[in-house]
Amino acid sequence: MEMAASSAGMTDGRPRIGVIGAGAVGCYVGGRLAAGAVADVTLVGRQWLADAVVDHGMTLRELDHDDFVAAKDIRFGVDMQALSSCDVVLCCVKSGDTANTAAQLAGILRPGAIVVSLQNGLRNGDTLRVHLPQNPVVDAIVDFNVIMRDHAVFQRTTSGPLTVETKSEPQHQVWVDALRAAGLEVVEVDAIEAEQWTKLLVNLNNAINALAGVPTREMILCRPYRSVVAMLLDEGLDVLEEAGVRTAKFRGVPLRVMSFILKLPTPIVRLVIAAQLRMDPEARTSMAQDLERRRLTEVDFLNGEIVSLAESNSRDAPLNRRIVELIHEAERAGEGSPNLDAKALLQGIRPQHAPAVTDG
Repeated sequence: MEMAASSAGMTDGRPRIGVIGAGAVGCYVGGRLAAGAVADVTLVGRQWLADAVVDHGMTLRELDHDDFVAAKDIRFGVDMQALSSCDVVLCCVKSGDTANTAAQLAGILRPGAIVVSLQNGLRNGDTLRVHLPQNPVVDAIVDFNVIMRDHAVFQRTTSGPLTVETKSEPQHQVWVDALRAAGLEVVEVDAIEAEQWTKLLVNLNNAINALAGVPTREMILCRPYRSVVAMLLDEGLDVLEEAGVRTAKFRGVPLRVMSFILKLPTPIVRLVIAAQLRMDPEARTSMAQDLERRRLTEVDFLNGEIVSLAESNSRDAPLNRRIVELIHEAERAGEGSPNLDAKALLQGIRPQHAPAVTDG
């Protein structure tokens, strides 16, 4: 059922862009396109969120200002059939839902409609291609964080671009240009796999944020939490190097250097973060938000990916494996974040030979 309708027809030449799995990121990106009046936007998501958009419109909270999208200027439905006429569909469902979603879209999307994976993890694009052979699939990376507030408020809490796999087809450039016209920074890269691995390694911190139950900035500025993140990153880099997997720099910084920075005293880290990243004090990772809402997380597609790659090369990734176990325990408990103390978490996963870490 379509919950809100935009201006009749939308026959002015703007691309018709849909979002499936419209949650925090999907609503934010779709909302930016609608706010800029650069696309005819259709969102498909949960009924309660559709109702909130009908009642309140959409507020897009940026780091330095707010924008508003009236309910009449955007469509929000709960039925995938609403995407049947779209030129482009942004896929924002959780990684575990990709196969089922793609199988349903196969009977709905018109041949040639572009599908863009705006998802965490590595394999969503390939899963979409298996089920949607008549639709070009583009891999992309969301390098910023969005949290969802009550009354359809979507708050961007970190700076960063959308990274998109470069394509030569003219229809590809149309929707990329629409994103840019909406005020989103878009970086195009010829080979996205190394970028995806880098994003996955950076996202290893998501589980720590979920287990800690504190804002991301507070976590990063706490040296014991930061030490756990560095240990997970080092283990992930070791696994990838042994498997011959190449990574890209993260915001111009090699990941080994990033790990080194995480181990430095907090005053130095504070200065580096200020130079590299704008971050709202309330920022929390998507995995933390999932635990808070008593939903299954994507830990198997993040930390679990490191464990699987290690096992495929006859080795172990004990730190990431333990974090996966802790997240699954929290999921089963169904009580939100376990609010694990930083030092207790560090002690629980640290190898016996690792030195103690003090605050500061």
